[in-house]
Amino acid sequence: MSCARGGAGGAGAAVGVMGKGVASRAVLGMSSLHIVSATPALLTDDRIRAAYSEGAGIYRILPRAVAVPGSVAELAALVRWAADTRAPLVPRGAGSGMAGGNVGRGVIVDLSQGFRALTVDPARRLARAGASVTCAEINAAARGLGLRLPPDPSSGAFATSGGMVSTNAAGPRSLRYGSVRRWIDAVEIVGADGEIRVVRRGGGAGPWHPAPETRHLVDQHFPKTRKNSSGYALDAFAQSGDELDLLIGSEGTLAFITQVDWRLEPIFPDVAGVALGFGELEALSDTVPYLLALNPSAVELLDRTILSFVEAAGVTLPAGLACLLLVEFERETAMAARGVVGDAVRGLKHLTAHVETAVDRPGLERLWRVRTLASPALARLSESRRSLQVIEDGCVPIEGLGEYVACVRAAADRLELQVVLFGHAGDGHVHVNTLPDVSRPGWEDGVRALYEAVTALQVRLGGTPSGEHGDGRLRAGLLERVYGPEVVAQFRRVKEVYDPLEILNPGVILPAADWQPLVDLKVGAAATPIPDDIAARLRELERTASWATPKTSLAGT
Repeated sequence: MSCARGGAGGAGAAVGVMGKGVASRAVLGMSSLHIVSATPALLTDDRIRAAYSEGAGIYRILPRAVAVPGSVAELAALVRWAADTRAPLVPRGAGSGMAGGNVGRGVIVDLSQGFRALTVDPARRLARAGASVTCAEINAAARGLGLRLPPDPSSGAFATSGGMVSTNAAGPRSLRYGSVRRWIDAVEIVGADGEIRVVRRGGGAGPWHPAPETRHLVDQHFPKTRKNSSGYALDAFAQSGDELDLLIGSEGTLAFITQVDWRLEPIFPDVAGVALGFGELEALSDTVPYLLALNPSAVELLDRTILSFVEAAGVTLPAGLACLLLVEFERETAMAARGVVGDAVRGLKHLTAHVETAVDRPGLERLWRVRTLASPALARLSESRRSLQVIEDGCVPIEGLGEYVACVRAAADRLELQVVLFGHAGDGHVHVNTLPDVSRPGWEDGVRALYEAVTALQVRLGGTPSGEHGDGRLRAGLLERVYGPEVVAQFRRVKEVYDPLEILNPGVILPAADWQPLVDLKVGAAATPIPDDIAARLRELERTASWATPKTSLAGT
């Protein structure tokens, strides 16, 4: 193994909040004198704008205005106005996205409140959900019918249907069930021209027609990883010929998602699992392929640093573990589920330093408590040591996982930065949060150096910088390094066809001309000032993962 240095949203009732002041073109930074017949109601109050300046990621960017449409018709009118005035629009669900695609300097369009219709058809195993409906709400409605939506983002309690489609979201059980792409039958969209239409699986290629060389470019340059939410999905489009595959994962840069038809599946009757502890990270290279051959539904990784935070929250773990794998198996019978756990334990006995099994659903929930405590433990860090999602979504081919994890750890140690590693080991997909001391002068330099080193490592291993969170603003400028200029040129052609005026989430996926990944941060001396009480409410929302909270409520006094 060589670690050579590399180069340089949410639940809640519909809220009628349209109309608290209409923005002028001066407020929106527009110079055109063209008279628009129907200017939409926009929220321009400074406190409202501050409440929408942050999402779950690293950025704080004040928008020029906020819109909270209550219907598809209102949204379509807003988009037509934006096309007429060239006002940039930033689609947003609950705001739980990590990569900065839900913040921006244009008009934030909050879709977390006005699109809440949900119906479940058990005979067709289909759920039709408005963009505001969360993964948890879909599963709650389907569970009583013996059904579920198999992809399960860890943020499912507040991840909206529109947001999940926009990032091609995934989660722990995507190891077996894939990302949301596999479970989408149709979407209703509002395009950049304000047209409302439905795009269905099998409905054809749509307005973009790939160049003859596109298939070859995809074969040559797309990462050979189990998951990828970076760029536009030309690979999936090449396989299916479906416009739907271009829209999935497009992060609001091609259209607004207003409704989704989800395919459902019966819930497996029996589950079992095992926690496997290892004394060294390199053991992952042999362990994960062995486990994959047993067809698990999830294989989750927690490294030593995050285990220490979980221990501080009251969980007792053996000393000396470099990492812990949590493994889940779903089977048709209890005997089959328990049997495969035994196979896993016996086959890895020579590598493991700790083993704990669970033979039923309640036992598995207790076993996985260590995973559910991980993110809240990070959110409770002090104000001086913040958890920053800078290199948090890298995914590499399975055979490179051990090297990737060890080299990320080595780079962080070299730069004297504390990091935590956790995530979906079965997919070769690891979340890495940096924990810099933001009170120390020059802390940004170390974070920037780690960002560059890990990006180079991802490219060297044939990986992607985004397995499930999307590029957002954070990774937009990396696409040429990952795909090369010819593929990025194809991405630009897709954007030009769907959004010729570049009003839909500009700077996301395709970077702005002045792109820099680590500016406009929510922490540090250079952070844009916002009212102290709103900053405190946003911080508490982050600490408690209360992304379902309507952001308009944060501006109340």
